Amino acid sequence: MRRSEFLRAVDVEFGARGSAIVNDLVLSGIGRTSSEALDAGVPPRDIWWALCADMDVPVSHRHGAGRLEPRR
Repeated sequence: MRRSEFLRAVDVEFGARGSAIVNDLVLSGIGRTSSEALDAGVPPRDIWWALCADMDVPVSHRHGAGRLEPRR
């Protein structure tokens, strides 16, 4: 997962709350916010999994999140 895919996944899953979640929620598995973790070089995939765990995102929404639909 790339940073852009992470941010897209957050936007799709959390909508208008996404920005606040990324900037304010300290992830229990990482010990910092998603924004801080991204800046520190933590892989976006690891941040996404931690965010999903803390926010109880259904498993069906976790895999492939943030990917664009393939071009036709």
